[in-house]
Amino acid sequence: MAEPQVPTPRRTPNLLRRRAASFGYAFRGVWAALRTEVHLWFHAAATVVVVGLGLYCGLARWEWVAVALAVGAVWCAELVNTAIEAVVNLVSPEYHPLAGRAKDVAAGAVLVMALAALAVGLLIFGPRLWVLFGG
Repeated sequence: MAEPQVPTPRRTPNLLRRRAASFGYAFRGVWAALRTEVHLWFHAAATVVVVGLGLYCGLARWEWVAVALAVGAVWCAELVNTAIEAVVNLVSPEYHPLAGRAKDVAAGAVLVMALAALAVGLLIFGPRLWVLFGG
């Protein structure tokens, strides 16, 4: 007669260690993209300007939410674009029309998100800046 199997205790430290490592990999990916992608430096500078302007203008909580989502979405789009470009370059080192299309579409996604973030910025900061500069 077979003995009933006793479940092994969960090894929480290993689980936590793996989760911490996954955050490390994610931060490493962001840092690698920052080192190699000029567009991310532009987004980083724009983020600093927007946060500074938001602090200066004393944004309401809902405005900070909109700004944070817009900034985060642009960063995400740029990081996904960078990942897509890397994979396309890996699988298609020679020019191929489909590879070019994939890269163009990914870049287009960044453009669309950046324009949406610009619209959010104009809606939130536009009236304040208009008054500030004598409009």
